[in-house]
Amino acid sequence: MAKKVTLYIEDTDIKLLVTSGKQVEKWASLLLEPALVRDGVIIDEERVADGIRTMFKLEEINNKKIDVGLGGLNSIFRIISLPELSKSMLPEAVMNEAGRVIPVPLDQVYLSYQQIPSSKGETRIFLVAYPRNSADTLIRTLIKAGLKPQSMELAPLALCRCANAPRAVIINSWLTYLDIVIMSDSIPQVIRSMSLPIDTADLKEKLSAITEELNRTIAFYNSNYPETPLDSSVPIFVCGDLAEEPDSWKSLVGESGYPVSALQPPIEYPEGFSPCKFMVNIGLALKGQLPGGDGNHYSIVDIDAMPGIYKPPGMSLVRILVPVAVVVALGVVAWGGYFVKGEYDDTADLRSGLVIKELQIEKKDIEVGLLNSAAEVLQSQVTTVESDNAVLLEGIADWEEMVAQQTEANLQPIEAEVKANSMESMLAGLAQGLAGVDDYLEEMVNLLPETVTLLNVNYSGGSASIQGLAPTEGDIFTYAKALRSSSQFTTIVISSITENIGSEAGEEITVYGFVFLLD
Repeated sequence: MAKKVTLYIEDTDIKLLVTSGKQVEKWASLLLEPALVRDGVIIDEERVADGIRTMFKLEEINNKKIDVGLGGLNSIFRIISLPELSKSMLPEAVMNEAGRVIPVPLDQVYLSYQQIPSSKGETRIFLVAYPRNSADTLIRTLIKAGLKPQSMELAPLALCRCANAPRAVIINSWLTYLDIVIMSDSIPQVIRSMSLPIDTADLKEKLSAITEELNRTIAFYNSNYPETPLDSSVPIFVCGDLAEEPDSWKSLVGESGYPVSALQPPIEYPEGFSPCKFMVNIGLALKGQLPGGDGNHYSIVDIDAMPGIYKPPGMSLVRILVPVAVVVALGVVAWGGYFVKGEYDDTADLRSGLVIKELQIEKKDIEVGLLNSAAEVLQSQVTTVESDNAVLLEGIADWEEMVAQQTEANLQPIEAEVKANSMESMLAGLAQGLAGVDDYLEEMVNLLPETVTLLNVNYSGGSASIQGLAPTEGDIFTYAKALRSSSQFTTIVISSITENIGSEAGEEITVYGFVFLLD
C-alpha cells in the first residue's frame, strides 16, 4: 500500500508522520524557536523551511508529496441552508450566502465547502472560511522546503476523523492553542479554536481557561439545538497534553458527569508512539480510508482546503488537444497564405460581422419585448380568473333560487332534503377550495421581496409553478428561502434561472428570470 506523508506546523513545533494504510511507520517532531510561527501564521518562512528539510533528511524520507494540516485559529465554520438547487447554480449561491454569514470581508479569506445530507427541498452546505495569510505562508514555506503539497485540511476537521461516536465532544489542547469540536450525526456541529496563555507551560494553570471555553461551547450548542441537548451520557474525548494528565479530567467536567477518556483513533502504531501528540496528523492520514454504514459514526466532512491557485492543473482532453489544434491552425494559416485575396475579402468579413452583431442586438430587443409582454399576459390571466369566478358565483345563485322554488312547490320532504344537502356540500367544497387558493396566492405575494416581480402563477391540485423577474440572483434565493420558511409550502425547487440582457434609456440592463416549483 502506498505510503502517506503528513505534516502539521504548530506555533511551537513541526510534527511529521509517515503511514502505510492504517499503520504508523515513522514519526518525528522538531521544536521551533520562539516567534517563528505565531497564531498559526509562519513568520519566518526560510527558517521554518530549513527545519522541514532537516526533518526529511534525518528521517530519510524521499517522498516529497505531502498532506498538510492548517490550524483552525481565526477560521470560521458554518452550516448553511439553501433552497434545493442544481449543481450549476450551487457555487454562486454559496458565495452569496457566504457574503451574508461570514463576518469578515471575503477577500481576506479562502472559502471551501461540501454539500451534506439534507431533507427534500433543501440544500445544506458545510462552509469553511480560513485566513489567506495563514494558508499562503504555509504553502510558500512547503514549496521552499522542496515539498509538493497535495491537499490541505483544517486541523479541527482532521480531528473529527479520529472519533467514532453518534455524539461526542473532542478537545485538543497543546501548549499554546485549543480546539473544541462537538460532533453529532457524523457532522461537526460546533467548532471553536483559540489561543491559550503563553506565559506558562503548566497545564494546570491553563485548565481553568479550557474549562471555561468547554462550558461556553456546550452552552452554545444546547441553545441552538434545544431538542437534542448534550446530556451526561455524551462522551468527551481528549488529546494533546490534556490526554497525558488524566488527574485533571474530573475538574475539567466538574459536576456535569460527562465521561472523559483519551481519544483512540482507528490506527495501528508501534510501541513508543504517542497518538495523542500526533492526532491531527493521524486524521490527515485517515482521509479517504474510513468505513461508513451502520455502526460507523466518523465525520463525513471531507474538505480539501487547498486554494485553487496552488492546485496543479489536472490532465484533461482539452489540455492535450489545444496544442495540437494550435499546430494544425498554424499549418492552415500558412497554407491559406497562398490564397489571400486582398482587402476585398477583409471588407466582406467586416460586413458579415456587422450583420451578426445586428442580429444579436435584434435578439436582445426581442427578449426584452417578451419580458414586457409577459406582464400583460399575467394581467390578462388575472382578468380571466376574475371573470370565471363571477360566472361561477352567478351559477351558484341560480342553483340556490332553483332549490328554493322546488321546495316551495311542495317537493317530497326527503327529496328536497337530499338535494339541499347535496347543494350545501357542493357550496362548502367550492368555498373551501377558493379559500385554499386565496391563502396560497396571498402567501406568495406577502413573501415577495420588493425587487422581485411575479409574471405567471399556475396552480393545480395543491401544486404550483411560478415565474418571475429579479435584478439579481441573490434576490431570487432570498424569495425562495422566504417561501420555504412558510408553513403553506412543503417543497420549493428552483427549476431554472436565466439571464436576460436588454437596454433602457440607452444603457444595458440585466434581469434574471426564474421558475419555482411549489408543493
